[in-house]
Amino acid sequence: MKWWQNEKVSMVWTVLRIWLGIQWLEAGWHKVNDGFDASGFLQGALGKAAGDHPAVQGWYATFLKEFAIPNVDVFNILIPWGEVLVGLGLIIGFMTIPALLAGAFMNLNFLLAGTLSTNPILYTIAIILLFTGKGAYYWGADRWMIPYLKHTLTQKKDVHHKKAMIV
Repeated sequence: MKWWQNEKVSMVWTVLRIWLGIQWLEAGWHKVNDGFDASGFLQGALGKAAGDHPAVQGWYATFLKEFAIPNVDVFNILIPWGEVLVGLGLIIGFMTIPALLAGAFMNLNFLLAGTLSTNPILYTIAIILLFTGKGAYYWGADRWMIPYLKHTLTQKKDVHHKKAMIV
């Protein structure tokens, strides 16, 4: 086991993971409860693509104009519920790696849309936690769920393999 995945060091990653999860859960929960409409945000990001020193790159502005804005109703669901699910996953340590990837992807998109806020900090913490591997979920549900799922899937694979050999 690598030093960053041991029991003591993984406590640091657990604190960071839970803190990050709380940030995501709070952000998403407010959007779910108070209502959320990404239209203004998307239009504002599109406006940041103009001028001598645009904060939004042209290719991303094209994505916003051609895909995100016409499908804003989908984003109005995906963003708040994605934030809630990322938060819950990180807090309990369940599906930690997919939650970290989804959170980092959302942060990256917010950054590409020209929004700094806490996004660089949250993105950096997600990337650090991704590099810790098992250390990120040593103290979480994945510590037990991943071996269980591997065992279950391996058993089913063995049963199918044995049936194929009999035939």
